[in-house]
Amino acid sequence: MFNPKRMTLARQRRRLTARNLAEQANLAADTISRLEKGLHEPDENTVASIAHVLGYPIGFFYMDDPEDLDSNAVSFRSFSKMSVRERQAAESAGQLALGLSSWIEDRFSLPTVDVPDLSHEQDPAMAAYLVRQAWGIGESAIGNLIGLLETHGVRVFSLSEDTSAVNAFSFWRDNRPFIFLNNFKTAESSLFDTAHELGHLVMHKQENLRDRRDAEKEANTFASAFLMPENDVKSRIGYPITVGVILKAKLRWRVSALALAYRLHSLGKLSPWQYKSISIELGRRGYRTGEPIGTEREVSSVWKKILQNLWSDKIGRAEIAQELNWPLEELEALTQHLSETRPVPTKTEHRPLLLVK
Repeated sequence: MFNPKRMTLARQRRRLTARNLAEQANLAADTISRLEKGLHEPDENTVASIAHVLGYPIGFFYMDDPEDLDSNAVSFRSFSKMSVRERQAAESAGQLALGLSSWIEDRFSLPTVDVPDLSHEQDPAMAAYLVRQAWGIGESAIGNLIGLLETHGVRVFSLSEDTSAVNAFSFWRDNRPFIFLNNFKTAESSLFDTAHELGHLVMHKQENLRDRRDAEKEANTFASAFLMPENDVKSRIGYPITVGVILKAKLRWRVSALALAYRLHSLGKLSPWQYKSISIELGRRGYRTGEPIGTEREVSSVWKKILQNLWSDKIGRAEIAQELNWPLEELEALTQHLSETRPVPTKTEHRPLLLVK
């Protein structure tokens, strides 16, 4: 039977309204709405037209229901800046990722989830400290954050949303934490987004995030404290603090120059006037729109091992996409940018990341 939910997912991935899809597929204006409501079964020609416009294999529309997502439980990095279509497209990517995750877990044993629930903790900085303590990483700089999260069971996927409004998002599903990272940002910004989403996962697990106006601020404070522990920052950076000092010191924590300047200000090591002056100078040097002296982008240890293992059995991305009845581009969007860059050396991976079933 034709599955209306599959058509809705594919339509939203392409950021099309029902009317847009009907027009491009040369169908009556209300046909798509009627199909998505399950009011009638389409003929083969109608399905072929819809599949052609959406760029999905015909078999995709005859599969079981896709995984549903509770929109209220998904934390978007820049929710207020997103359009409805952008949010729906990103959530549809999340639905696809859940299907891919199930496909992977049928074949591999991934790390056990070990992410503390700190919903009771009111202080984001304390929550960051408690996560570090739980994971045994003290207050040192983190060598590879994505690798660290994967070691503790977080499922990490990439995004290829062509919009700055969708930076990152995360959610819990069946007691598994998921993080999605857009790849258009600098490595430093992506690293901060990763820590930001970890903050949501540990502090806001049980909450409706749409009702929490302070959730984004809490996640930002968590990320800053998690990436740049107070004692480590204070012991490493002395006076006087100049732009040159910040540009050199930021390489230790692999954060943006402006993020480090703000952290120093929040810790009382920069006065409001000094912070403003340094921020202006950093902006003048191009650090507000980019990171001229940047760090290397992180990759996923899990995805690299999964794809290498599958390739040893002559299973590549094209074969995976074919089995899932996906366009190859959707699989690449969720995995490619996490698996094809040389990884940053890390000292935080202590447990096996992957076991073949």
